[in-house]
Amino acid sequence: MLWSALLLPDLPLEVYARAWSDDEAARPFAVASGGSRPQVVAANGAARAAGVRRGQPVAGALALAPGLLLRDHDAAAAAQALEAIATWALSFTSTASLAPPRALLAEIGGSLKLFGGLEPLAARIGDGLRALGHAPRIAIAPTPLAALARARARRDEPVLASHALPAALADVPLAALDLDARALDTLAAAGVRTIGAAEALPRDGLARRFGAGLVAALDRAHGRVPDPRLPWTPPPAYAGRLALPAPAHDAAALGFAAHRLAQELAAWLHARGLGVLRAELALAHERWQHARLGRPATTVALGFASPARAPDHLAIVLRERLARVALPAPVEAIALETRETAPLAGRPMGLLPGDERDAASVPLVDRLRARLGDAAVVRCATNAEHRPERASSESASPASATARPALPDAPRPLWLLSSPVPIGASLAATPWVLHDGPERIESGWWDGRDVRRDYYVAETPQGGRAWIFRDHRRGTDDGEWWLHGWFA
Repeated sequence: MLWSALLLPDLPLEVYARAWSDDEAARPFAVASGGSRPQVVAANGAARAAGVRRGQPVAGALALAPGLLLRDHDAAAAAQALEAIATWALSFTSTASLAPPRALLAEIGGSLKLFGGLEPLAARIGDGLRALGHAPRIAIAPTPLAALARARARRDEPVLASHALPAALADVPLAALDLDARALDTLAAAGVRTIGAAEALPRDGLARRFGAGLVAALDRAHGRVPDPRLPWTPPPAYAGRLALPAPAHDAAALGFAAHRLAQELAAWLHARGLGVLRAELALAHERWQHARLGRPATTVALGFASPARAPDHLAIVLRERLARVALPAPVEAIALETRETAPLAGRPMGLLPGDERDAASVPLVDRLRARLGDAAVVRCATNAEHRPERASSESASPASATARPALPDAPRPLWLLSSPVPIGASLAATPWVLHDGPERIESGWWDGRDVRRDYYVAETPQGGRAWIFRDHRRGTDDGEWWLHGWFA
């Protein structure tokens, strides 16, 4: 087996900062701990350039960077972001495991041949995480604990064989293992600060002095005993949330953050083998605005004509919908949830370069609905009804997979008038040429709207093709002529 550890040291910061584009990221920004003496937990590049450092008191950070934007450390949001990364990682591995609070483990040995070897796979994972707004440290080793320890110690050279583990871990600090802090302090006082130094000590003595946990950790890291990890399973429904570093006053400014959520949703859909039909985007307002607005968020409904999961498809629909939203108050966070999904088979990877990429095209129906609204685009559906005016209906909902009744084996015009128009006078003045027909329709006696008609396909004196009928409701053979539709 071969494990990859994905360590995210700035995850508390990325929870907010990945909602910003590169231009917005030039603003100094940091995340601070709570309590009476808050300290900086993480800072972006602009803040670090001003002298802000991790562990620094907030008062000192503000003195160095007066324009520093601060947000509270959100442990729950960081945990949710880590789970979203684990779901995304299932695109490259069948086994991903959380290593909270800031790391993820993925077994990649079974994926090397599929992605063309270790180097292309590692590059793809790194590029993908950076595209999601994260800055990972990646380490690779035959055991999960060894990979995690090397990532924490900034050792990025891959270790591919188990026999190379003792040398690869010898200079790694013991603090990179999940050990008791008191044991680490005692060992450090004795000059034992690395895994190699601990390995050189008698095992029985280590176990008596520090407990079996220390020896077990060393054995797991070196592969001498199994190190089972709980595999991550994506939740049955997607619910993603992204807090903004600063409140947004314009819906157009939310496009970049919405694109991040679209990427997360696409990863969840891919992991579950699904496509989304309906979703809801919630734009959460600042707390003090809730009473004034009467609601905590502005919601935007999203609909798709058929199951979709391509990231570009989802992002374009989100962007088009946001362009039509007028915000009643600033937005501090956005959330995206699925409302209806359907199975969607995957595509086999192509043989030619680029074949495996998702198409960026968006169906016209989805684009029109997103830009104009659901009510502006309707679909035509056939009904089990002989009367032409009741044989079809309009619906704004996506196309359904249920079977529809078949149309009669007879000519039917695409353009049906809203109600028939009498043509008796014009037909007598200049006769129309009858082609197909008659088709007799007798129906509706049970609801008081009975019809008795003979339909024909007729050619007008101007050359147009019309659908006309003769009305026999009064039981005569010389009823009036009516125009009911036009053929293209």
